Amino acid sequence: MSDSQDAKGSDTDREKPDAAQTVEPRTLEDMQHWTGVIGRAQQMMLEHGVAQMTQAQGRIAPGATGSPETWLGSSMRIAQAQSDFVADSMALWSRFLDPATAPPASPAINKDRRFAAPQWRDNPLFDLIRQSYLMVADHMLKGVNAIEGVEPKQKEKLRFATQAMVDALSPSNFALTNPEVIQKIVETKGENLVKGLEHLLADMGKGQLTHTASGKFEVGRNIAMTPGKVIRETPLYQLIQYAPTTETVNATPLIIFPPWINRFYILDLNPEKSFIRWAVEQGLTVFIVSWKSADETMGDVTFDDYVVRGQIDAIDTVRDLLGVEAVHTVGYCVAGTTLAATLALLTARGEAAKVASATFFTAQVDFSSAGDLNLFVDDEQLKLLGALSKDKGFLDGRYMAATFNLLRGRDLIWNYVVNNYLLGHEYPEFDLLHWNGDITNLPAKWHHSYLQDMYRDNKLVQPGAISVDGTPIDLTSVKTPSYIQAGREDHIAPAESVWKITHHFAGPLRFVLAGSGHIAGVVNPPSANKYQYWINEEGADSLEAFVAGATEIKGSWWPDWVNWIGAQSDKRVPAEGARIPGAGDLPAIEEAPGRYVRLR
Repeated sequence: MSDSQDAKGSDTDREKPDAAQTVEPRTLEDMQHWTGVIGRAQQMMLEHGVAQMTQAQGRIAPGATGSPETWLGSSMRIAQAQSDFVADSMALWSRFLDPATAPPASPAINKDRRFAAPQWRDNPLFDLIRQSYLMVADHMLKGVNAIEGVEPKQKEKLRFATQAMVDALSPSNFALTNPEVIQKIVETKGENLVKGLEHLLADMGKGQLTHTASGKFEVGRNIAMTPGKVIRETPLYQLIQYAPTTETVNATPLIIFPPWINRFYILDLNPEKSFIRWAVEQGLTVFIVSWKSADETMGDVTFDDYVVRGQIDAIDTVRDLLGVEAVHTVGYCVAGTTLAATLALLTARGEAAKVASATFFTAQVDFSSAGDLNLFVDDEQLKLLGALSKDKGFLDGRYMAATFNLLRGRDLIWNYVVNNYLLGHEYPEFDLLHWNGDITNLPAKWHHSYLQDMYRDNKLVQPGAISVDGTPIDLTSVKTPSYIQAGREDHIAPAESVWKITHHFAGPLRFVLAGSGHIAGVVNPPSANKYQYWINEEGADSLEAFVAGATEIKGSWWPDWVNWIGAQSDKRVPAEGARIPGAGDLPAIEEAPGRYVRLR
């Protein structure tokens, strides 16, 4: 706006100045005051970081990994990190006091979405706060990397804790250090804080952070809408069969096993995003398991139940219903881990032919590189989780939801603290976020053994270390053709961890690396024309080698998958008789999506 335009502005405009300007340093005394405040904040954060590093070094057992050379090298690196901090601090103050002659800030410092608003740069004080915070945070994380002589897992815990702390201490998270919030307070005369308090108290009442508007989505009404019927119900799951939309279908049906730590309709959010609807349209007879959210009756449910009375029971049910020898299967996340055990058990029983193919969506079997979730699994954590579920027989799903939120605290916690509590914004209407907050409870005994046997002890890839239904299993015996999909940016099942499946299965494999993460990397319909995927027809011994020799293909990997399915079995049959939900020997119990998906 020009000077003349500003002079002609309305009285209302002149009564609403930029709130950030009210705290801009205008005198030498102001400058001295704010310089002291920022300096003390920098010192406090740095001292805390040094204290954390010292404590970490103190945990090293005598004679373990801490040789004198290691200690000396680590101390020298910490000293160098402190020296670099002083140098960067001086450069920051030079930019603040004499921007004309000071060296420019790193371009990376301007890419943080938390500080995207122009006030963070236009106002000198908030620009200083922003740059000071980012500099101190960067040096605290570098300080963790400088430590040596600490066990790798302990170092990763320190890194995770440090990252969580610096994310929590971001000036964007506090009303008086966020210029956007200050501006909003002035504009609304504090109504944003009242609305934010309303949101905060509601979340405290339900014990869960809210991510999306309530009451906007309902299963069966505007999500989970693909036509189908529930044809079987057990104490553990409901089996849904979907209505065909083509005159003929692939003779071999498809059963999808979603993770029971979430609701199945992540694969059926709406007609545009639905993997289920799309698979039906490709001429597949599709079934999906809808797991029951755990309650007091499921306290004794174990891993064996999900394999034998869950997955194998569903496989046999579909085989008998349609009169087919084999089925295609999909296992998503934890259900993919269980599917691997199912294949190994069927192989041990001489029944491997029941499964024509297995597809793994972001699933892990080897947990040696399972990412940050491994940091939450040790004896102390297992005892805590046991105490939380001791009297109920199940773990409240809100604890699991909080854990997943912590893995991406900046995006899934602090972003909502700012928008919903400080700025008082209304929640967005977003089906994916609704699903993310639609928690499920977990059987306590299963959850404890899963964390202990898989994440902590990594037994699944040790031949014979785990027995299912009394039978020792061995993944290296599995020869079922398998399609393995990983997300390049997956923070729950890292691509490197998913890749390890290729080291254990003995059958023909196709590995596909999809763009994005644990959800968007899977739920990526061709119509969206988003992201990309990588294939390497030559094969590779490592994920790094796979990527180096891979071909990038724009868009969704779904067509690649359905072509692969067709190559496994291309026989077609009419979509009639038992291919119609409820028309076979199993009458319809109720309409999809069923009642289990509604149970809390």
